[in-house]
Order: sequence, then structure tokens, then C-alpha cells
Amino acid sequence: MPDGRSTAHLYEPKLIAVLREGYGLPDFRADVGAGVTVAVVALPLSMAIAVASGVGPERGLYAAIIGGAIVSLLGGSRAQIGGPAGAFIVLVSTTAARFGIDGLLTAVLLSGVMLFLAGALRLGSLVRHIPHAVTVSFTCAIAVTIAASQLKDLAGLQLAGREPGPLLAKLQALAAAAATLNMAALAVGVGVGAAILIVRRLRPTWPGMLLAVAGASALAAGLHLPVETIGTHFGAIPGGLPTPSLPRLDPATLLAVAPAAASFTLLGAVESLLSAKVADRMIGRRHRSNMELVAQGVANVASALFGGICVTGTIARTATNVRAGARSPIAGILHAAFLLAFMLLAAPLAGYIPLAALAGLLLVVAWNMAERVEFLRLLRHGPSAAVVLTTFVVTIAHELSTGIAAGCALAVFLAWCGRPLPQEGD
Repeated sequence: MPDGRSTAHLYEPKLIAVLREGYGLPDFRADVGAGVTVAVVALPLSMAIAVASGVGPERGLYAAIIGGAIVSLLGGSRAQIGGPAGAFIVLVSTTAARFGIDGLLTAVLLSGVMLFLAGALRLGSLVRHIPHAVTVSFTCAIAVTIAASQLKDLAGLQLAGREPGPLLAKLQALAAAAATLNMAALAVGVGVGAAILIVRRLRPTWPGMLLAVAGASALAAGLHLPVETIGTHFGAIPGGLPTPSLPRLDPATLLAVAPAAASFTLLGAVESLLSAKVADRMIGRRHRSNMELVAQGVANVASALFGGICVTGTIARTATNVRAGARSPIAGILHAAFLLAFMLLAAPLAGYIPLAALAGLLLVVAWNMAERVEFLRLLRHGPSAAVVLTTFVVTIAHELSTGIAAGCALAVFLAWCGRPLPQEGD
């Protein structure tokens, strides 16, 4: 079986390669099973990420359906699953708060164009060479910021004003609102997080996230718990996709959102190619990095046209796809189709989901994201410790692109001084 090394540079979707090799009914059956499994995972997660980003849950579903289908249709990986990712929560919420939904969609569209150009200019290999210490530390920093962003909904706190973005200011505002703690919301959120972890340990093949969120929703509705839900906060979720339309594209708006779009592009490229690398190790193949960036670019443009948030390759859903037996990118296309079927047939049920339940789910996501063991291992090596701490602190204090730039600059300086960093697995 070829590993794809000789064709890694090609601008050809992996779907075409799969069909050329031969695709039969057994492969389709395996892809259907994998598509259903990933859709079950993606359904609550896509809504949770959108809610945590300060936008309606339907925008996460739009991104998963439109973006996910295009990533699988055009992408350079056999197993990559695209959709909204927790790593974008802080960037999306900050952009939406500053420029509004229309400005956010403009940034997503512009980011898609940038990703497409990055792939067309063969920059995929450069992204893949970001030092391992930098990727570990910014991933841990993102996990911390995601966890902090969920404390308000987890505890049902009522803030006097808008929740601050910077971590320290956020924690101070949450501490000041401690008297408004909602014990029912806290019980729901903690219960969902615990249920997900228990199901994962005892029944790893069961859809723990969906079962936990569905169970919490049923209990909250049946017991009339005083908790805020998707329905009470956002209203009803639409029963289908909207008509595509262009966001604002005037020069002033494009110039204003360009820095946010650049951050989306950098994070999207790194996350997508890291996820594709994970899939490579699991299936013994090699993805086409430049084709993957082109697909991510098209997916983000399309997501913005339909009102969706950022799209990227998602490590957890991609790994789930592989473990579920996916044979080809058709599994990813089917996962998007199953999510669309949910919107068409059962969207009103999402209104009963407590926001605290989604917060509990995202706390588990943040815990899983943080590469704790690797972070601590790198801290034991002098040069890598400096890069890890610099990237982590700058990302927490400022934002992702600044943190990555600082970490990479320090890594280059250390290598120039003869102090190279350890690589993954060293």
C-alpha cells in the first residue's frame, strides 16, 4: 500500500485518489458508520463552541455542515474532519464583540482567501515546521483560556457588564460575581463533565458527549431547573441552512478585520496540519499539506457565505473518524450530511440544552487539549523550557499570533546559538 510520499506535493483532493484506487460497497458501509459516529460527537460540540464564542449555536452547525463537507471533498487528507474548533473560541468571541457578526463573517471569509493563497503558494510545509515546543505551549495556553471562558456559564454567574476578554480581568470579574452562583447550573455543568469522563472510561465506544448533554437537557426540562438554555438565551435554532450572502467587503471593513483574519489563518493552518499529521500516524499515510490548506481556504469562504464561523481540521473528531473505521473522505462528507439532517428534523430540541451543560462539555475538551505530560517534559529541558514559557505567557497575556511569533523567534535565536530544541518524542 503506498504511503502517499511521492504524491504529497500534488494539488489533487485525496477523494480523487481514493476513487481511482477503487471504492466499493464495503468501503461505503464503513464510511457510513464512521460518518454517523463523528456526527454524534460533532453535534453538541459544534453548538458548544459557537455558544462559547459568543454567537448563536446554529453558526457552529453551519460551519460543521458546509465547511466539514468541503474539507472532506477537496482536502489533502483521507481522514480529516473539518468544523469549528475550541482553539478559535477566544479569537472568534473577541472579533464578534469588536466588529459584530457581519465583521466576524468578513474576517472568516478573508481568512479563507489567505488560507487558499497559502496553499497555492506552497506554504504548507513551512507551517509544519513550527517548533514542537511552540505548538505544545500555545495549545496549553488555548486550553487554559477556553476553560476560563466557560466558568461564567458553568456556575450560572450574572456579571454587571460584559465579560472581559483578558484572563486576569476575566477572573477578577467572575470572582466579583461569586454571590450570584447558581447551584443548579453548577450541578448540571459538573454532572455533564463527570458523565462524559465516566462514559469514556467505562464505555469508550458510546457517544458520551451526546448522551451527557441530552440527559442533562431532559433532567433540566423535567425538573424545571432554573438554568439558562439555548432557547432562552438565543431563541430557536433554524430548521435548515440560510441563503448564502456576502458579508461586508468594503475597504474600511477589510482593513479593520485584517489582523483578526491573519490570526484565524495562522491558527487554522497550524490546527489543520497538526490534525492531518495525527491522522497520518493513525492510518499510515501522508497528507498533501498544500492541498489541505487550499481546501481549508475554500471551506472558510463557504462557511462565511452561509453565516458560519471559522473552519479548521479538528484533531478529536478526526481521530474519532479513524477509530470508527473510516475508509475515505466520504465519511467526512456523510458526517456533514447527518448534521444537516438533524437541523432539518430535530433543531427545536436543541433549545432545551442548558448553557451549563455545554460549559461542562467544553471543560472536558479543554482538559483533553492541554498536552500536560508533554508540557512538563519540555520544561525539564533548558532551551525548550524558555520557548514553552515564553509562548504560553505571551499567548495568555496577549493573543495567539503574538505568542507563536515570540516562541518561534526565540527558538530560531536558540538554534543560532547552538541550543536546538528537542523534537517530538525526543
